[in-house]
Formats: sequence, structure tokens, C-alpha cells
Amino acid sequence: MSSIRAGVELARLQPLNERLQRDFIDSGRIPGCQWLLARRGEVLARQTLGRMDVERDRAMREDTLFRIYSMTKPITSLALMMLHEEGRFGLNDPVHTWLPEWREQRVWVQGRGAAMQTRPPRQPVTFRHLLNHSSGLTYGGGLLPAGVAPDAVDEAYRAADINTRNGDSLDTLVSKLARVPLRFDPGEAWCYSLATDVCGWLVQRLSGQRFEHFVTERICAPLGLHDTFFEVPPDKAERLAANYRFDAERHMALADDPATSPWLRTPALHSGGGGLVSSLADYHRLCEMLRRGGELDGVRLIGPRTLAMMRANHLPGDADLTQRAIDSFSETLHQGVGFGLGFATTLSEARAGVCGAGDFYWGGLASTLFWVDPREDLVAIFLTQLMPSRSYNFRGLLKSVIYGALVD
Repeated sequence: MSSIRAGVELARLQPLNERLQRDFIDSGRIPGCQWLLARRGEVLARQTLGRMDVERDRAMREDTLFRIYSMTKPITSLALMMLHEEGRFGLNDPVHTWLPEWREQRVWVQGRGAAMQTRPPRQPVTFRHLLNHSSGLTYGGGLLPAGVAPDAVDEAYRAADINTRNGDSLDTLVSKLARVPLRFDPGEAWCYSLATDVCGWLVQRLSGQRFEHFVTERICAPLGLHDTFFEVPPDKAERLAANYRFDAERHMALADDPATSPWLRTPALHSGGGGLVSSLADYHRLCEMLRRGGELDGVRLIGPRTLAMMRANHLPGDADLTQRAIDSFSETLHQGVGFGLGFATTLSEARAGVCGAGDFYWGGLASTLFWVDPREDLVAIFLTQLMPSRSYNFRGLLKSVIYGALVD
């Protein structure tokens, strides 16, 4: 007879381990992984499979450190909204109040390079637009699939050398962004972008603290996240996993050796959009705080009503991403999915093709992901190190098995 705990038939989770081991690890599609399921505050499954470093044949550790890339974004969004609760800004306030250079922003109309035509935006970029990826900023084509040509705005970003890995400071990044055109009028479309890095700059400007210090002192330390940081300390370096990517032949190739990784050094720019390393245990504590409405172990980071607003769909007309997203990569499929202030949310199970209506979630470039489902009172996390995250639909796989195991 199957064991049932917290309304989950545990035997029905076993196919997930079998599928991950057989079809992804043994076949060389990913090096290894960890995943966790918790419901009603109880951890029901926590699995560690495969290797953290294929070249050195090192088994995945329980305390492995992972580059979580864009799973940094919800943390940055949370940091900014903590300042919102202190009355530091309104969601509809223009960002140029704090970034005067942004008063002169322009919107792309047509043309490329010297022949590009632009005009003033119909409205300025607001805090809401940045949190919601509807600002008109882009990633400059940095996440385009192979074979997809950059558009005119992407080319402008590349000409200005706008990215988070070129040695520029956060101040320089936001200053450069004032001088390239917006892809569209703020609030009129959705495009995954460097907006969350600008949110990090705003945390710094509004709080008077360096962004990385705010994250450490106001979020990580109070929650007991001792393995979440922008640079891996020397005494924890052996726990950093290797990172992989697919080469042209779709073979798994080493992308970042943990022995020489830049994540071991202090970065020039602490990226609110993708700069953190974390562990399964730490990210679980973060998700538990979110599941509990902003509080964990007597520490409240944010009010439950503010968090509810963050996870609500902020796309105009309650549209989904198929109606608002321009062609760009992001950490979610678009059908039946909305976007709030730092999180995606499933609007329709029928349109999305997966269970979990009302959940809120995101993922990272190296195929990491999480979601929190308030209706089912559950948290799920999956961590591996394979770029890009579009390689496999791990979220769909986990959701199929996990929701199939819920029996009450």
C-alpha cells in the first residue's frame, strides 16, 4: 500500500527519479541534478542524482552550490518591493526621478545603425515596468537562440557593449541604457531584459547601501541563507558544481570549470538579474518564506498583501504572454502564462498544458527552476547546470509527475 503524506502519494514520485537518471543523466544530457518537493511545510522528497563535475568524476553533493542565474531576479524584485513597503517609491513613479539620464530615452521606430529612426516614448519607464519586464529594455540579443539574427535594437546594445560581464560597474550599465533606444513604448509589450539589473541599481540608490550588501544583510542573513552569495568564498569553493553547455553537435561540453570559475572572484558588477550562487537548502528556505506569505521562523521580509500583488498578473487586460511578448527568450513558455512583479504565474492550466493555476515561479539559464503554488500549498525546486535552459522542458516534466502524485 502506497504511503501518503501531506496529501502526496509518495510512490507516484518515483518515476521522476527514474526518468531523470535514465533519460538525462545516464544518456549524458545533464551531469546530475537535485530536486525537492515540499507540501504544507513538510519536505516529502529531496533527491541528489548524478555528478556535480563530470571531468573529475565527483558525485553530486547534498550541499552543492549552483549558479542560479535568473533565479536571482525574484530576490532582487523582493529587495526592491521591501523598499516599496518603506514608502520609498510608488509603482507608477517614473524611474527618471532617480535616474535623470533616462529623461532623454527614445523608442525605436525603424532602421538600423546611423539610419535608425526614434521618437520620444509615449510614457516614461516606471518602477512597475522594470519589475514586469515591460519597460522596453532588452537583453541586447544576448540570449537569442543559435541562428537567430539580432534586431536593430540588439545591434545598438552590442555597439554600445551593454551587458553584465564586460567589466562595467552597475552605474555604467544603467548610464549606457539611457543612450540606446527602447524596443517599444513602456507598458505596451513584454520583453525579458536587463530591467532587473536596473532594479538592483535602484535598490542601491534608494537604500543608500551597495546592492550586494542589501541582499546579504536584509534578505540572506535574516533568512539564514548561508550559501547564497555573488562570489563563492574560498572555504566553499570545492562545493561549486561545474557548468555545462551543448556544443554544435549537441554534446555536453564544459562551459565553466569550478576550479577556475569567475564565480570565485569578486565581480565588477553584482547582477540583480543573474549574479547569485545558491544551494538547494537555501533556495528552499527562500521558497518557504514565499509560501508562508513573506515570513519564515519569525522573520518577516515582506507583507502578505504586497507579495500577493507581486505574484498577480500585471500584463494589461490580464493577457497572457502570447499576447504581449515580443520575440525573445525567457524562462517560461508563453501559453496561459502571465507575469507579475518578478514572477511568472500560470493563468490557465488548459492553455498552459500543465497544472498549477495561480502558482508563481521562475528559472535560470543553467536549467534551474522553482515554483510556489499557494492553492496546493507546495514548493518545488530543480537544480542542475546545463545551458541554455531552453534545452529541455524540465518544468513540464516535474509538474506532470508532482501534480499526478497529489491525492487531496
